[in-house]
Amino acid sequence: MPDHPDLTKLVFGRLTWEAFPLHDPILLATFVAVVLGGLALLGAITYYRVWGTLWRDWITTIDHKKIGIMYIVLGLVMLLRGFSDAIMMRLQQAIAFGDATGYLPPHHYDQIFTAHGVIMIFFVAMPLITGLMNYVVPLQIGARDVAFPFLNNFSFWMTASGAVLVMMSLFVGEFAKTGWLAYPPLSGIAYSPDVGVDYYIWSLQVAGVGTLLSGVNLIATIVKMRAPGMGLMKMPIFTWTALCTNVLIVAAFPVLTAVLALLSMDRYVGTNFFTNELGGNPMMYVNLIWIWGHPEVYILILPVFGAFSEIVSTFSGKRLFGYASMVYATVVITILSYLVWLHHFFTMGSGASVNSFFGITTMIISIPTGAKIFNWLFTMYRGRIRFEVPMLWTIGFMVTFVIGGMTGVLLAVPPADFVLHNSLFLIAHFHNVIIGGVVFGAFAAITYWFPKATGFKLDPFWGKCSFWFWLTGFYFAFMPLYVLGLMGVTRRVSQFEDASLQIWFQIAAFGAVLIALGILSFIIQLVVSFRKREALRDTTGDPWNGRTLEWSTSSPPPAYNFAFTPRIHDNDAWADMKKRGYARPLEGYKAIHMPKNTGAGFVLAMLSASMGFALIWHMWPLAGVSFVALILAAVVHTFNYKRDYHIPADEVVRTESARTRLLAGHV
Repeated sequence: MPDHPDLTKLVFGRLTWEAFPLHDPILLATFVAVVLGGLALLGAITYYRVWGTLWRDWITTIDHKKIGIMYIVLGLVMLLRGFSDAIMMRLQQAIAFGDATGYLPPHHYDQIFTAHGVIMIFFVAMPLITGLMNYVVPLQIGARDVAFPFLNNFSFWMTASGAVLVMMSLFVGEFAKTGWLAYPPLSGIAYSPDVGVDYYIWSLQVAGVGTLLSGVNLIATIVKMRAPGMGLMKMPIFTWTALCTNVLIVAAFPVLTAVLALLSMDRYVGTNFFTNELGGNPMMYVNLIWIWGHPEVYILILPVFGAFSEIVSTFSGKRLFGYASMVYATVVITILSYLVWLHHFFTMGSGASVNSFFGITTMIISIPTGAKIFNWLFTMYRGRIRFEVPMLWTIGFMVTFVIGGMTGVLLAVPPADFVLHNSLFLIAHFHNVIIGGVVFGAFAAITYWFPKATGFKLDPFWGKCSFWFWLTGFYFAFMPLYVLGLMGVTRRVSQFEDASLQIWFQIAAFGAVLIALGILSFIIQLVVSFRKREALRDTTGDPWNGRTLEWSTSSPPPAYNFAFTPRIHDNDAWADMKKRGYARPLEGYKAIHMPKNTGAGFVLAMLSASMGFALIWHMWPLAGVSFVALILAAVVHTFNYKRDYHIPADEVVRTESARTRLLAGHV
């Protein structure tokens, strides 16, 4: 760095050599491992000469299918980081009793549990469900792509940029020590003067822009681009849940953006929105963050409800029972999810009337959720059930989620919540619905639609291993926390005095190890499936005989999805095609115009990440340069009119003829 202190401070802001983890053996070893792994990956990419393909076919792609796959890959990669935080916490709590302080100092433990929550919600669950919606929805509604293909690319790279900022905090500076929602006054400049909360703010602001724009994009796609004949009540149930999810995203994420903007103003320019000085109020932050936060729970769970509906119908060999009631239940959940946020802080002293209202609405929201469970059970009733891996995830979800739902209704009672709110019982409940719902649903959906994306199934043996490790690991990991919570053990604590509690934490740590084996089994499943893909390949279009419109496309689908826009007559496309006799057009193919790939989304997102990093470290020249470059790049892209390419008619004929032969006798 330069010898001139003023110049150094201007250019590097708060960034000094002390920000690098040269003094922490755990972080230093992790840093070395990541660098070596990154170098090995770059070497492999260079050795196999795939840089060009990586840039042309993936980084710059505007194909909704490839973007959906990249979202899912991002979520799975971040799952490894988020779960590593979880197992470190469990190990610390299993050994830190009495005089034993464990291996994590408190300030490091606080960063880990904050990062765990942020990563799992924003950079694991959100990319997984967004990726599934991106991939499946256009295929289910008969569209060739989403409404705004470039915006889709930009949204993904903004989400990825937010993940990059979170990962940088591991090696440059530190992350927030506030908990995953960063309540003030702890997140204020007086109590958190370091860069941790700033990493939190700017990573979520950058990723939040991507999520919000993705929500707008998918709403426009579903509302305006459905195939002829597909009225709202003929949409597949997964598309319905995706529509409601993205309505919630568009309604809730601006609130998150606003509340983080107000917090950043408190930290950067000395305003007092969330401090007690000059009329500020920390409880305003808590209200605003949960006005976003509780709809966020349903943003995560509604798409997997839709995926479970598709899976139950497919593997029971029946139409979905009570389609209309499922739609109405989804809409009711969407509305009620905005009327329950205050149950997250019953203990703040709002009074009996306010607590009663939010307690009752919380109990009411369990009714449409329970209706879905009964619809799935009635779909399975007298069906020809096939216990394939996606169906195992679904049955495991139904049992586990009901337990989580019942504990949620218990916590909806304000007096009970007053006792249990700050205990491990609440942690167990939250993970009960997120793991038993969102994570199980994501794995079920990935397994279910994997053949559509690749043309071959995942290996069933390792899929079953992953399921059973996850299921048993969950119960070992979190049932003890229900017991500890009822005993009054508080959350957010890294070590305990009462040695009689240790056995429960050791059981929980054993459960975390089982979940780790479940994740490892899934990775092995991917490797084994790729190596055995010819043996696992199914040439019949949709290997699971799915019941929605994506069944009529090849696996994987061509870039344009549909050569002819399909016409819809029923919400169960598979049953309707069987009834009518499935026939594909054999002539009349025309050249197809598709939008061109572009690197603008990647460039804009990287500039956003650069500006975020500069703002975190008060590197004002870099922040200014990044902002100006961001505006110029956006303007240049706006005036780039060469944005489409042609797929010649003869190429379409070849593709469609091959697809017709594959699908000919499938119905």
